[in-house]
Amino acid sequence: MLRLFAVVNRKRVILLLAITVVFAAVMSGCSGKQEGVRNDVTAGELGQRLKQAVKLDELKQRDKEALQRLYRLGDDEVEDFVLYTAASNVKADEVAVIQAKDAAQAERVKQNVSKRIDAQTAKFKDYRPEEYGLIQKHVLKRDGCFVLFAVSKDADRLEQVFDDALRRD
Repeated sequence: MLRLFAVVNRKRVILLLAITVVFAAVMSGCSGKQEGVRNDVTAGELGQRLKQAVKLDELKQRDKEALQRLYRLGDDEVEDFVLYTAASNVKADEVAVIQAKDAAQAERVKQNVSKRIDAQTAKFKDYRPEEYGLIQKHVLKRDGCFVLFAVSKDADRLEQVFDDALRRD
């Protein structure tokens, strides 16, 4: 009987430890520090760095309504963002840095941006081949809670600035 009691207690302890580990991982979300990754950067600061590195003057800065319309994202998913799109709908240029509230939301943000890419691809494929080429060379990446989406002739440079800004010096 004592042996059975010890086995049951051991299983309970293991289960309790597993639940504790999962709970800690969920609660830490994006606030936990990853080695080498900065967590004191905001989407606004990333946007400023991108703007300093690449000329975004021809693009128009957009608001929350545009973010919701283009990517189907709301306040419950997004902590902060910077969004630039072409002033005309005949251009595909678009740059977005979206800071999600947590890692799970960041993955959802990335999936929603992928849907935007599909829509833009269909829109420009036969209509504007040169813009379609830009879309094909887009950058879409996630780093922690941040998602970068860039359709630009300077997409590679934007990606480099994004990566550098999130790494510790």
